[in-house]
Amino acid sequence: MNAEELARIQFAITIGFHFFFPSISIGIGAIVLALETFRLRNLHGKAETYDRAAAFWTRFFALTFVVGVASGLVMEFQFGTNWAQFSTFVGDIFGAPLAAEGILAFFLESTFLGVLLFGRGRISSRVRWFAALMVCVGTLLSAVWILIANSWMQTPAGYEIIDGRARLTDFFAAAFNASFVPRYLHTVAAALTAGAFVALGASAWYVLKRKHLSVARAVLPVALITAFVGSAGMFATGDMSSKQVAATQPAKFAGIMAIYSTASGVPMTIWSLPPTQDSSNLPQGPELQVARLLSFMTFGDWNAPIQGLDAFPTQDWPPITMSFLAYHNMVLLGTLMLLVMAFGAYYLWQRSVFRRPFWLRAAVLATPLPIIAIQLGWATAEIGRQPWIVYGVMRTSTGISRIVPPEQIAISLVLLVGLYVLLGGLWIYLARKELGHGPAPAPDGVDDAALDELPRPEPALRPGTTAA
Repeated sequence: MNAEELARIQFAITIGFHFFFPSISIGIGAIVLALETFRLRNLHGKAETYDRAAAFWTRFFALTFVVGVASGLVMEFQFGTNWAQFSTFVGDIFGAPLAAEGILAFFLESTFLGVLLFGRGRISSRVRWFAALMVCVGTLLSAVWILIANSWMQTPAGYEIIDGRARLTDFFAAAFNASFVPRYLHTVAAALTAGAFVALGASAWYVLKRKHLSVARAVLPVALITAFVGSAGMFATGDMSSKQVAATQPAKFAGIMAIYSTASGVPMTIWSLPPTQDSSNLPQGPELQVARLLSFMTFGDWNAPIQGLDAFPTQDWPPITMSFLAYHNMVLLGTLMLLVMAFGAYYLWQRSVFRRPFWLRAAVLATPLPIIAIQLGWATAEIGRQPWIVYGVMRTSTGISRIVPPEQIAISLVLLVGLYVLLGGLWIYLARKELGHGPAPAPDGVDDAALDELPRPEPALRPGTTAA
């Protein structure tokens, strides 16, 4: 493999591994804030239960946050080593958002996380709630700055090219480029869902195993509602993002939808065999389509024309097979997630969710689904952008460093994989240990929710009567 292929593989592994942790952290941060809010308000008179729940999930958040920080540092080093030409070209654009992410988001998040972890018994109740709020805000701000930079690569704006470099001319035009808002909303909805599924799966497991019942019963409704709203939000924001891609990145849209020829009234493909890069050698087999639905969903007109790949030079086509599979499997997993959460929301409304062992098992098994869907979503966005590293402006092949040979990239790739195996294994070990240990026991040693599981005592008989 040449230097470009090795550098792309290395960066893909870096991003795929790193984003696993922020996606969970954003959702868990929101769960912790909700639990701290209920503790502050003493909801249902269970402030002590919400206190133990918040403390437990704060520890889990901290574990995930630390590994996320360690894995993310490698990404920035790669900009200066493997992608020096790209860094030179976009340095004036990327400098501000990446610096702001560190100063305005990372330090905010890490400072108040320290307050939550080490100052719980030394600060007032309201200050503790404020610290949880700042941690949650910090996770959302971090996503803002990272997605400003990444979205600019998708839909560049607010710049001009001077001496071969992109020079910032309008900060707000660059920051609020055409793809930023829908991509940010979609990413946050997905991340909220991912963290909520983790909390929901753990709580459902505790209920099934009759462990830590008071905390599990306090957390499960919060996580379920968050997961249901997040799953529904993923579809709404995903629709916004798809319409934006069709309008501003038509070649990418045609690639992920496998539309080879420009046509009107284009059908929506629900299922088919994987398409090929060559339109003259398409696989023959069964497929499921809804007539004219893609045109309607994209432009609000059943007969609206959609540009096909034939409108673009073949050298500007994205990898069609991978883009198509990533997008459609992401939608499939999103549908499954929403279906599971819809049943859970119905059972919660019926107040029977804790008496539904089949659904509780489904919630446990569904825990990794949003994390997988997020990885597929990023693959859709980044693979579909190819062959451009800055869409329509700079090709990926010209962004690679000119002085780093393939052999050195291969060595660093092997070392990186080894490091991530170590970090990933350490996180799994510590996460399992933390989840296995569970939240702190109730102060009196009696789990109040467990009392509901005990058989009710027989009514006392009056003197002179016998049992039937």
